[in-house]
Amino acid sequence: MNFEHFYTPNPNFPTRYISPKKLFNYLQENFSDYIQEIGRSFLDQPVYQFSIGTGSINILAWSQMHGNESNATHAMLDLLETLKKETKIQKELFEKIKLDFIFMLNPDGSEKWTRLNASDIDLNRDFHNEASVEIKILKKIAASKKYNYALNLHEQRTIFTTDGLHPATLSFLAPSENIERTVTENRKQCMAVIAEVYLKLRELIPNSIGRYSDEFYPASTGDNFIKSGMPTILFEGGHFIDDYSRKETRKYYTIALYYALKAMCKLRSGTEGWEIYNDIPENKETHYDIIYRNVKLNTDHECILDIAVQYREIFENGKDDISFIPFVMEAGDVKDRKGWIEIDCTGKKFVSESKYPKLDAEVNFTIED
Repeated sequence: MNFEHFYTPNPNFPTRYISPKKLFNYLQENFSDYIQEIGRSFLDQPVYQFSIGTGSINILAWSQMHGNESNATHAMLDLLETLKKETKIQKELFEKIKLDFIFMLNPDGSEKWTRLNASDIDLNRDFHNEASVEIKILKKIAASKKYNYALNLHEQRTIFTTDGLHPATLSFLAPSENIERTVTENRKQCMAVIAEVYLKLRELIPNSIGRYSDEFYPASTGDNFIKSGMPTILFEGGHFIDDYSRKETRKYYTIALYYALKAMCKLRSGTEGWEIYNDIPENKETHYDIIYRNVKLNTDHECILDIAVQYREIFENGKDDISFIPFVMEAGDVKDRKGWIEIDCTGKKFVSESKYPKLDAEVNFTIED
């Protein structure tokens, strides 16, 4: 069975940006029997847990720990939308698992489309300090029962590829439990699930599935959960060619989420096939969004260089979706990087009020014939 054939996006959430209030209202109107409020954010917004299934395999998952990473929230909404029509598949899945999904762990950051929460804390580096109310909510739920697996759901920037050519549309990680990156039984359980997902997805998005770095981060959530004995798998949704709205990424993220849950049913904490995980190429940091090549500046002496540009995602009040604002990241010899868009400026005119492009500033120049 190819789950892609059944995939149905939730029509109520068509954009990257998801309003917390819109999400909360939707959950209350459509899934009131499945949700419960499990805490309040720094700005007193509700954090909801959606629970479904009657099976013996307990799974914990959470989305938008970083507020500007909405793909996992979309994926869960799309999975529910798909299974609403495919009742047989839904029954088979949820008879075997019990899924506790925390929607939008960081609603304050999600509302403003920021990585951090409202008190400027990165929840994914707050495991020990517990300076944020949101990480306390997550840890309380994680300690409330014996979970067989956890899914730590994130997104990654467009800079990553699998091989220097193909974007890392999806990347996965079985986090390390120590600095030595020892391959423990917990990690093998995670690797086995990821291997199952990889075998399903590699035919759909060939050369676009990566493996995130397994460097040990002492303060991060996934590393500490797996260290404490809960097998925890990291998802990272990334770039798909010409898809900054991430509609294609959203689709494959949903499919990957389904196959991960199916793999957990099959493996039941087993480690069969974990070695395949090592076949997945590790992410490489190789790209910018745009590179202007061979730009001749308006200087007294001849100066020809490359200008690398990266979009920043900004949400402005009153808009329905985020905006992409180009910023200059490098100016000079950028031969060690590629651009998803490359523009040869040979023989063209650099038009700007300043002679040089300013680093880490919004693009203020044009290239004219």
